[in-house]
Amino acid sequence: MSKNYNLPPGGGYLLIRGDSSFILVGKTGRQIAVCIEDPGGEYCQGLSEGDLVAVSAPEGGDPVPAIMLIEMVRTYGFPLIVLPKGHPGSRRLRYIVSAGESIRMSCSIERGTHPEQDILCSSGEFLGMVLQSVPGGVCINGDCNSFRVSQIDRISIPIHEKILE
Repeated sequence: MSKNYNLPPGGGYLLIRGDSSFILVGKTGRQIAVCIEDPGGEYCQGLSEGDLVAVSAPEGGDPVPAIMLIEMVRTYGFPLIVLPKGHPGSRRLRYIVSAGESIRMSCSIERGTHPEQDILCSSGEFLGMVLQSVPGGVCINGDCNSFRVSQIDRISIPIHEKILE
């Protein structure tokens, strides 16, 4: 089963919540290159305007760090770091990022160790879900009755400062 969801205008996000985890999805607002750093070196992946940037939180938590990660990638060009398989830091990753036109969820991969951007580590409750970019939003392929979807407006970036004397 699949269902399309609109994103809030101006670069907002979709929050997909299960019982114990979530996925946050945003779109690129322009064409960008994402650098991927892995044990074998560095390469860059081009993203078209409207491609997805998704963050998975397999153990749940606060969506604010997920928003920050999406913004670091799509707005500031922060590189994605890929750990070697078996790295001890992998089990401490609470938020994992992936980017592309289509992203599929898997709970059978080790967090942060896959340079392929069409796959994202998730909890078992999202197993088999596929996120696909569609005009104006995101198509979610999967059991749409097993999760809740909400919209979050984009945070104010850049921030507006008021200088105090």
